[in-house]
Amino acid sequence: MGLLPFLWPHRVMVAGAIVALIATAMVSLTLPLAVRRVVDGFETENAALLDQYFLAALAIAGLLALGTGARYYLVTRLGERVVADIRKAVFERMIAMSPAFYERIMTGEVLSRITTDTTLLLSVISSSVSIALRNLLILLGGVGLMLWTSPKLAGAVLLIVPLVIVPIVVLGRRLRVLSRQNQDWIAESSGNASEALLSAQTVQAFTHEGPTAKRFSDVTELSFGSAKKRIATRAAMTVIVIALVFTGVVGVLWVGARDVRAEVMSVGALIQFLIYAIMVAGSVGALSEIWGELQRAAGATERLVELLQTEDTVADPQNGVALPLGGRGEITFSDVRFHYPTRPEIAALDGVSFTVKPGETVALVGPSGAGKSTVFQLLQRFYDPDSGQITLDGVALADMERQVFRGAIAMVPQDPVIFAASARENIRFGRPDATDAEVEAAALAAAAHTFLSALPKGYDTYVGERGMMLSGGQKQRIAIARAILRDAPILLLDEATSALDAESERAVQDAVGELSKTRTTLIVAHRLATVKQADRILVFDGGQIVAEGTHDGLVAAGGLYARLARLQFTTGLAAE
Repeated sequence: MGLLPFLWPHRVMVAGAIVALIATAMVSLTLPLAVRRVVDGFETENAALLDQYFLAALAIAGLLALGTGARYYLVTRLGERVVADIRKAVFERMIAMSPAFYERIMTGEVLSRITTDTTLLLSVISSSVSIALRNLLILLGGVGLMLWTSPKLAGAVLLIVPLVIVPIVVLGRRLRVLSRQNQDWIAESSGNASEALLSAQTVQAFTHEGPTAKRFSDVTELSFGSAKKRIATRAAMTVIVIALVFTGVVGVLWVGARDVRAEVMSVGALIQFLIYAIMVAGSVGALSEIWGELQRAAGATERLVELLQTEDTVADPQNGVALPLGGRGEITFSDVRFHYPTRPEIAALDGVSFTVKPGETVALVGPSGAGKSTVFQLLQRFYDPDSGQITLDGVALADMERQVFRGAIAMVPQDPVIFAASARENIRFGRPDATDAEVEAAALAAAAHTFLSALPKGYDTYVGERGMMLSGGQKQRIAIARAILRDAPILLLDEATSALDAESERAVQDAVGELSKTRTTLIVAHRLATVKQADRILVFDGGQIVAEGTHDGLVAAGGLYARLARLQFTTGLAAE
């Protein structure tokens, strides 16, 4: 049932596939009739009639070939289309999930579901389901034609049907459970590998290759152990079903042979019945084998549907309010309290209230874990506060669609994300419709133009996965250029110059200073030299604002900020 929403838009193709499926099954069921006519025709002296039987057999074979080709094309195309739609739907859902979701599940597991589970689903939809339905039709039609050919022999065959169905049902249930377990272990293995490979340099630096490889090996072996149980169960079911079915066929053939000797039925009728019996037996055997694949697909479908039906902790309102005048940049936190879902006992923010006026530059300083970056997380509505309210230009964030107010924000994170693309594409990520000239102007303002021009292909140089070809400072300058290009009314800088040398930092600070004159800017920094020129400084400690003022005023007042300033400026840890 989980696949129905994806099949319904392609119902015409589904109908065509079903018609082709029924047609090929019906044609297959007529072949034994033609064979009977041919066999019994040897006893006739009418050569023309015998020729007609052979021609009819050829025509039936031709129709079967055409129908099978049409069925393969429609079913395979349908499978590819449905799986592509599922992949897009799951990715679209996952890329929009808030960070709280990824605190509970590894990215590698999500990728495993999008790739491994959908690949399994493709195999089942484009092959197994078609084969299963075809064999089911042949089974039902074959049983009916067996009854028509010889009720006596058919009755003997039907006696073993309950014996065949029982292992299919009982072992099939176990297969479904084992298949789900196997897919879960595969997903965990993928998550483990993804995490390790993305941190390969750290693993190697700490000579942790052995333990990391062992951990992956252990998870992979657990997956293999689960697969062995599934394979053994499926093999047992196949053995039982095929043994029962073909034992029944041999028994029926023995009875039929005696009837032919007694001239109760013709040789052609016996061959016709035997072909139907073999077709029915083959169908039952195929169904028992495919049943295992269908159970695996059911487990994969459940895992994909779980992702599609996952409720996000942060949701858009039904009728979102527009941002006034496209966003002036006034930010207000009113008595905001917040605990991270994974750390419910510690308040990340505890009764925080402040207002940032349009065009104002405000710095957030304080020790690590004081709540500074949490302000940025809540302002972008990656999380919702436990209590209190956050507004942008007088409108609560919860009353607007996230894309609306996020479009008014440009962010430079402490650990910038660089994509596996060219430097130009990475900067243009800030505004996809920007021209090359605008991209280069943003890079120039971010003090990135010089090093980008010196790259082998300039701005079009591929920078590697996660920007591995770039230094930390170069990554940060590209991220700053991206934010400058976005040209949003609100600029968020989270330790934006922490990886820069003194000369580059001065150039970027000058650029940010110019940029800040026309937009609201929030700066998180440990290096106080980067925030001395801010209009206001908010000092955070223990999730609360403990002081507020200018650099000179806070230094003169003493307290936490004065102590931090004294430590930095007297030891030379921060540049003037």
